[in-house]
Amino acid sequence: MTTTSIGQRTLGTTSSLSVSTLGLGCMGMSEFYGTPDEQSGIDTIRRALDLGVTFLDTADMYGPFTNERLVGRALEDRRDEVQLATKFGNERNPDGSWVGINGSPDYVRRACDASLERLGVDHIDLYYQHRVDKTVPIEETVGAMKELVEAGKVRHLGLSEAGADTIRRAHAVHPVTALQTEYSLFTRDLEDEVMPVLRELGIGLVPYSPLGRGMLTGAVTRESLEADDSRATGRFPRFSGDALDANLALVAKVKELAADKGCTPGQLALAWVLAQGDPDLGVVPIPGTKRVAYLEENVGAVAVELTHDDLAALEQAVPRDAVAGERYGDMSTIDA
Repeated sequence: MTTTSIGQRTLGTTSSLSVSTLGLGCMGMSEFYGTPDEQSGIDTIRRALDLGVTFLDTADMYGPFTNERLVGRALEDRRDEVQLATKFGNERNPDGSWVGINGSPDYVRRACDASLERLGVDHIDLYYQHRVDKTVPIEETVGAMKELVEAGKVRHLGLSEAGADTIRRAHAVHPVTALQTEYSLFTRDLEDEVMPVLRELGIGLVPYSPLGRGMLTGAVTRESLEADDSRATGRFPRFSGDALDANLALVAKVKELAADKGCTPGQLALAWVLAQGDPDLGVVPIPGTKRVAYLEENVGAVAVELTHDDLAALEQAVPRDAVAGERYGDMSTIDA
């Protein structure tokens, strides 16, 4: 049973989906951010539901494949409480090796059926194309996704890391409910072209990594990352060399503002993302964690109210172009 409510927001207008004000990214429970702990992940998901966090995000490639199974196990008796999102398109082999980005219609159908089986559900509430396949016209990919809606396997469609033109073309085939993309105090490039298109077409925004892959929590140092953590391997240039030092200096400013506000740095950073929503743009961040304590801290961000002065102070502390390093070492898979 849900014991606490953090409220709801609506993603999209043409094909709208009501979700909890804050979502939960489940990726790190299975891969990328240190040693996985399945039971801790399940406990975190179930605690999230108790707190009113009912918008859960996974993908077939996380694990690969193991994260969807973990989420499915956590939801065995609570499916009706959840808005469940998963993704296809980053194709991997069972051994974890990468195949490539795949947006072919046949693959869309096969990937959806496989996700449904792993999750143990009869439908997916929000189904995203994880990355845009530049070798397949977006109209063909979304056409296959539309067929999944018509078959009752999927309720709403989404895109991830798609550029403005791709979003327009996709939306013309079938209403897009949400765009998932990286967005935080540290990543704001979508404000120029993408966010105006979302407002125009009535598409919601689901920011992933709203805490800058954890850096904005203030807990990341050069020594804090495990050897198997992808942030320590060079995959994310912002966590390496001089860039890390420069970015931690920005985080120090966020810490000071958070102390003045009486909240944690992570809560302040999440409150900033939540404040970017407006009547024309539903914004629902999905901070990821595999620990209950961090989940509970993140939920506290919903209660942090930012004034105009607070927002201005954050803009001054972390100017839009001040962050050092690209967000990925390889940006070729990002649609522009």
